[in-house]
Amino acid sequence: MYAIVDIETTGHSSKITEISIFIFDGEKVIDEYTTLVNPECSIPPFITNLTGITNAMVGNAPRFYEIAKKVQKITENCIFVAHNVNFDYNIIHKEFKDLGFEFKRKKLCTVRLSRKLIPGLKSYSLGALCSSQNIEIQDRHRAKGDAEATTILFEQLLNLDEHQILINSFLNPKSRQASLPPLLPKKIVDELSNKTGVYYFKNDKDEIIYVGKANNIKQRVISHFYDKARKEVSMCMETADVTYVETGSELIALLLESSEIKKIYPKFNRAQRRSPESIGLFSYEDREGVVHLAYNRLKLISNPLMKFYNVSECRSFLEKLCEEFKLCPKYCSLQSNVSTCFHYQLKQCKGICKGDEKVGSYNKRVAKAIKSIKFKTENFVIKENGREKNENAYVLVLNGIYKGFGFSKDSKELISANDYNEIITGRKDNHDVNRILRSYLKNNSQNIRNLSQATIEIETLDLFSF
Repeated sequence: MYAIVDIETTGHSSKITEISIFIFDGEKVIDEYTTLVNPECSIPPFITNLTGITNAMVGNAPRFYEIAKKVQKITENCIFVAHNVNFDYNIIHKEFKDLGFEFKRKKLCTVRLSRKLIPGLKSYSLGALCSSQNIEIQDRHRAKGDAEATTILFEQLLNLDEHQILINSFLNPKSRQASLPPLLPKKIVDELSNKTGVYYFKNDKDEIIYVGKANNIKQRVISHFYDKARKEVSMCMETADVTYVETGSELIALLLESSEIKKIYPKFNRAQRRSPESIGLFSYEDREGVVHLAYNRLKLISNPLMKFYNVSECRSFLEKLCEEFKLCPKYCSLQSNVSTCFHYQLKQCKGICKGDEKVGSYNKRVAKAIKSIKFKTENFVIKENGREKNENAYVLVLNGIYKGFGFSKDSKELISANDYNEIITGRKDNHDVNRILRSYLKNNSQNIRNLSQATIEIETLDLFSF
């Protein structure tokens, strides 16, 4: 016995506004139940435009708790069938859970069955399938009309699967067919890697809609299909393909995931999508020979002294540097369009801006300030496991700035920045990368190799700029 179900909802809040259930014995409909449902919240205008169901229509309709017993009884001992079954099933399951009851039924998805039994269609939406099979839908986007059309479609699918071999295989718990997204072929899931890496969810237009990292790619991907959160359900409904890249180590996976999210801006990734542009601190000498400290966008500076994640952070650092070494704010990009800095009046500047201090004397203090920065600068390489035997992964940080990661065979000797430059793929530094690296460094100091100034080879640094 099959309970063929369709529901209409409020959209984002996923509260039921209408439900229709057809009990089908394989040959004919033997029972049917349809009712509007008061969602106990407002129906958005765009949902009303789609379904025609208004707030006024559901105002006096029963609430779900008033129909729960009927839904439970009419579907008892039935296989739950729907088009995109996980959507309807998960919402009804949640409604019962909110009431403190368990709702558990075997499931069949007419989208997945159709992809197997009616291959080659451009679209497997209910409208497209019914059109291809000459099924007329009465009252599209209303629960009864869609449930009735799904019942006719399911009858045709039963006839195509004459001995119910496919349906029985879908009902086998070990097959996972009922839990997979409707557009995603089982073969793709079966062939996923069990290793560490980054995976990509794609829609039917081959657009990447989500990027994630995992220590076990297959296991993590499958876990998305069992997650009942609204975002996860929506994402899985759109997923038609999953691809992946093995990284060897979790650190490389984290760095690649962060980079890909900021490059692709997938629809269902939010946490790391923003990528505020970093600021670089640098020095230069003007026509009078005075050494200035200044800042600009990091990508415009070849050899930054330090990197900051925003202008206010950079200016705050410069203010402390001015105070410590009695530098002139005018020559540190802190005060502009002034002939004499304000600090001179407070006797915190020795008067380079007014001509009271010699250039050489002032530049010595600037040099000391720069040296103090250099002393604090981090230059190191992280060595991690590679993607296969006899391969290592390397992460390079120079002057406190993340440069990227790469892979190399054990047999290749790497000493200088030039050596690492040959194997590393350049990546952008940002706040999220810094957070990832800082967290890693706390617990993995044994994997760090500090680079001395001699091995850094400053003249090659421009090769890493973006």
